[in-house]
Amino acid sequence: MTEARAYVTLDELRHLRHRAKGFSFLPRQPVHSLLTGRHASRLRGRGLDFEELRHYAEGDDTRAMDWAATARLGMPHVRVYTEERDRNVLLLVDQRQSMFFGSRLTMKSVVAAEAAALSAFRVASLGDRVGAIVFSEAGGVVEIKPEARDGGVRRILSEVVRHNQLLSATAEASDPALLNEALRRAVGLAHHDWLIVLISDTAGADAESVKQVTRLTAHNDALSVFISDPLEAELPDIGSTVLTDGSRQIEADLSARDLRRQFSAGFAERRANAARFSLQRAIPVLPLVTGRDVSDQFREQLGRRLSRRRAA
Repeated sequence: MTEARAYVTLDELRHLRHRAKGFSFLPRQPVHSLLTGRHASRLRGRGLDFEELRHYAEGDDTRAMDWAATARLGMPHVRVYTEERDRNVLLLVDQRQSMFFGSRLTMKSVVAAEAAALSAFRVASLGDRVGAIVFSEAGGVVEIKPEARDGGVRRILSEVVRHNQLLSATAEASDPALLNEALRRAVGLAHHDWLIVLISDTAGADAESVKQVTRLTAHNDALSVFISDPLEAELPDIGSTVLTDGSRQIEADLSARDLRRQFSAGFAERRANAARFSLQRAIPVLPLVTGRDVSDQFREQLGRRLSRRRAA
């Protein structure tokens, strides 16, 4: 199989700053965005602060009418709100061993790192505060509290790179419990009106994951960035072949139908569970795949469609 890029560097993530444009996590979305329609009300954007009660003026939105004040004062009055100056966005960045897999261009772990960098740069550029919870077997679970401007972005990128470069083909199997630990940390950190962005392949999600996400979304918004590799969906029937993750090689007989079926069934179940949970909690799911530019995928799903020339 084609060797995938296994690691990411801090310079590579920093260079994504100029590509962090053309998409948004705010509720006002282009017509083709993933967040239009039924999901638009879920991502509320920044909160609103009450500013004043004043006389109704022609052109005011009648939905802002304060009917109690109107009846009490004998004249139409409206409530005026201003948008909060910033909002807390928390990125949950998965760098577990299950993410150290890829058949095209990059590992899933690299896609997650790039998605985190693009998200952090975009959030900071809009004036919001961005923090992160980065988790992996070798690096543990690390919390970075939201900060404004470049300070928070720098800390996030450094921690993501540290976790990413600790991944190894010789490491022990992925620890599914780390996903729930990261979610529990997010529950303790995010109090009200935060946006939680989970960047993961969701391996190991279970009933406890549902419980923690339900707690998170009771007072916050959430977006799931579901990362996968095309090989997970369907192993090719190419007989005996050598698979590599960039460091280690194994030989497998991919002509074995049961092996291919079992491998694909596991991925299909995980994807179905993610979709089902998304529908139940009205959480948008943004799918990202290895083998394609991550910023292009962001803009296709959270912004305007790419031109045919650019998409080719």
